[in-house]
Amino acid sequence: QVQLAESGGGLVQAGGSLRLSCAASGRTSSSYGMGWFRQAPGKEREFVASIGWTSGSTLYADSVKGRFTISRDNAQKTVYLQMNSLQPEDTGVYYCALDATGGYLPTRYAERYRYWGQGTQVTVSS
Repeated sequence: QVQLAESGGGLVQAGGSLRLSCAASGRTSSSYGMGWFRQAPGKEREFVASIGWTSGSTLYADSVKGRFTISRDNAQKTVYLQMNSLQPEDTGVYYCALDATGGYLPTRYAERYRYWGQGTQVTVSS
C-alpha cells in the first residue's frame, strides 16, 4: 500500500503565500503521477493541479493558473504546491493524490488517483 503524508497548511492573509508538501511512502510503482484537489465546506471536491512522472508535464485548474505551481522531487517521493496571491475563495481542505496507473502524464480526473492523503486545511482571510 501507499501512504501520503501532507504538511504546510495553515492560516494566511489574502495576498499571501503557502507551500504544501506531500510525501509518499510504501510500495509506490516505478512511475506515478501526483495531483492536488481541494474541497470547500459544502462544496464538491475540485481539481487544482497535477504533475506527471516527467516533471515538465503539468496541468492546472483555470482558477489557479498563474498563481499556483506544482513540482516534485522523485528522490524524496514528494510533491509540492506553491500557492501565491492567495484569495479567500482558495480556502478549503487540500488533498494530495497519487496516480499509480502509469502516471507519465498529468490528469485532472479524480478516478485516476488510487491513493489519497488525509487532507490539510488552508484558510485565507480577507
